[in-house]
Amino acid sequence: MTEPAAEPDESIWKNGAFVRLWAAASVSYVGSFVTRTALPLTAILVLGAGPLQISAIRSLEFVGWLVVGLVAGAWVDRLRRRPIMIAADLGRAVLLGSIPITAALAVLGMPQLIVVAFLAAILSAFFNTSSVAYLPTLVGRTRLIAANSALSASASAAEFTGFALSGFLVQLLSAPIAIALDAISFLASAGVLATIRRPEPPRPAIEDREPVLHEIREGIRVVAASPVLRAVAAAHAGTHILWGVFGTTYLLFATHEIGLGPAAIGIVAALGGLGSLAGAAVAARVARRFGIGRAMLLGLAGMTIGSALIPIAPGGAVLLGAAFLVGQQLIGDSGATVYDILETSLTQSIVDGRILGRVNATVETVTTLTALAGAVGGGIVAELFGLRASMAVGVLGGATAIAFVWFSPIRSMRTVPATTAPSFGPDDLPLTE
Repeated sequence: MTEPAAEPDESIWKNGAFVRLWAAASVSYVGSFVTRTALPLTAILVLGAGPLQISAIRSLEFVGWLVVGLVAGAWVDRLRRRPIMIAADLGRAVLLGSIPITAALAVLGMPQLIVVAFLAAILSAFFNTSSVAYLPTLVGRTRLIAANSALSASASAAEFTGFALSGFLVQLLSAPIAIALDAISFLASAGVLATIRRPEPPRPAIEDREPVLHEIREGIRVVAASPVLRAVAAAHAGTHILWGVFGTTYLLFATHEIGLGPAAIGIVAALGGLGSLAGAAVAARVARRFGIGRAMLLGLAGMTIGSALIPIAPGGAVLLGAAFLVGQQLIGDSGATVYDILETSLTQSIVDGRILGRVNATVETVTTLTALAGAVGGGIVAELFGLRASMAVGVLGGATAIAFVWFSPIRSMRTVPATTAPSFGPDDLPLTE
């Protein structure tokens, strides 16, 4: 039975297809946040990994995206998006499920962790590109900020639960057992996605498809020709320099410099979920109050200021150092969430749904390159000059993101311009929230 299309002004919570997507994402988010802590802690605590080994894991995640990112965008625009998401969930469940099995057999090693990170990143590239392109089909342009806010709020709650849970699971059971939960969450997510019955817009017939390279170039041309999308890509790249560096160094800094154990790290990281939840709750209101452009700048400023607390956190005083890390989670994560919601909604609104997958893949490829540079560079700087110096370099990435948005047309935007899209989704109305 086919689900009816959403009315332009109906609440997203009355939209059965969106509720199923939200439920699937929520289940997966919890497991993913567990693994975000448990996978590097497996390397650190079980295998004795240092900065370069953690950098290798993070770097291979980025390389996995780069290998398929642009191709994923082209195929997402060719095929129905929901089956791609289901297949990616099932594949990630198998990959992550292999870690607790080999750990139980005492044959787990760094090569396996690196391969799992690499292959899971490839599947995540297909899933994430499909998800961003699929959402407008379910809710339409008028409800995008509300829908993205709901998904971000769910991710924030999952962050609080998942990170807190991961620390205790790692300390009480082991990191590989914690990763097993993520494998189960991906299976649950795939099962819920399979229940969505909302029809997708028809995809191009095989005989009408252009060569893949031509379609990839089309997505690149759309981004290059738009001052707004160019600024989005550049700012997103700046934020991912920060995330790349922090992904390599944060856990090492928390354990070696501050002296926190796995459970305490989990609690600190979980508090970031509260910050993200606050950001998701106020994103639409901040955009209405200040305009979407200034609201994005406020989000980036909060993210950068919060992140700057980490490299100045005092060592040797566990409680005081932990307080600086908590401040980063509350301030930085709330600002980053406001920015992410508005940036995603802006891109989804101004890009024709027929090429949204390719545009998203183009932006993500650019940002993944910078995240990879941040991960590799962060590991090298940490080895040569210390963890604090590395994280200070990461903070500069957030500052460059602010500059890119400030010197672009985005800064003066009050609302999202309606400039595209006959095939966008259930409606073709401008986003005015």
